Amino acid sequence: MATLVAPKDSSPIEDAETIKRACKGLGTDERALISILAHRNEAQRKLLRQAYLDLYHQDLIQQLKCEVSGKFERSLCHWTMEPAERDAAYAKEALEKATPNYYKIIIEIGCTRTSEELLAIKRSYQFLYKHSLEEDVASHTFSDIRRLLVAIVSTYRYEGHVIDESVAISEANIIHQIIEKKDFSNDEIIRILSTRSKKQLCVTFNSFRNIYGSTITKGFVASPSDEYLDALRTTIRCIKYPQRYFAKVLRNAKNELGVDDDGVSRVIITRAEEDLKEIKDLYFKRNNVTLEDFVTNNISADGDYKNFLLALLGRT
Repeated sequence: MATLVAPKDSSPIEDAETIKRACKGLGTDERALISILAHRNEAQRKLLRQAYLDLYHQDLIQQLKCEVSGKFERSLCHWTMEPAERDAAYAKEALEKATPNYYKIIIEIGCTRTSEELLAIKRSYQFLYKHSLEEDVASHTFSDIRRLLVAIVSTYRYEGHVIDESVAISEANIIHQIIEKKDFSNDEIIRILSTRSKKQLCVTFNSFRNIYGSTITKGFVASPSDEYLDALRTTIRCIKYPQRYFAKVLRNAKNELGVDDDGVSRVIITRAEEDLKEIKDLYFKRNNVTLEDFVTNNISADGDYKNFLLALLGRT
């Protein structure tokens, strides 16, 4: 369930005019920007962006980049983008910055979006950056992680409800043999995780647990620094229970180095119109603190950035 609070009807022309007024003069009215953009759904934002272009002959995102800065600017622009454009931007940033755990963002995009959504992301990526997503994933990665990530972003999974229990049992056995032999580079594990439907894979994961009394993810544990095994676990978690995966991203955002603002904002921005309420509930059950309180107490001192995220969380 979504957390976004948006009116049933809105006027894109009036919204565009309000934003233009907020950007006039020596200062920017950040509150006005938040009051509009943080309370418009995807369809409303798309109409608003077009209205702004028609009225003022300027892309709204470019206008926002001129008016605000820092984390507030980045999150506001990401939110204003269409979802496919936004995910393409997240993927590009992850590959170019190559920050720790960058591969998890690629897996997140490849495994928590529908097949049609992933196809739209790849089209948008190619339009924006003049390369295919697969090409850039391959050129920025290596070895087993390259094979896994390229397979994940290249797939078009079946989205229907038909599953085959005999295949699930057979492939649960194949995965168990791979784990027993520690043959983690085996092509079969990548084939299974990247081509089977998510519903089929969930049956396979359950079959594995029923037969062997353990979860598959526990089998893919070796050195904590082994990025490929971590990538396999991330893939399984994203497919099996994406809401729990996102709650874990939020939980792990605070560490000894500080707070991963980018991870927090990415989850909030990409899930606010999808399932953020369930993610919030899972977060609270595990941490005994609301996500709103976590954002209030831990996100950077930029008040506008913090207020924007809180608005997407449903706080009015």
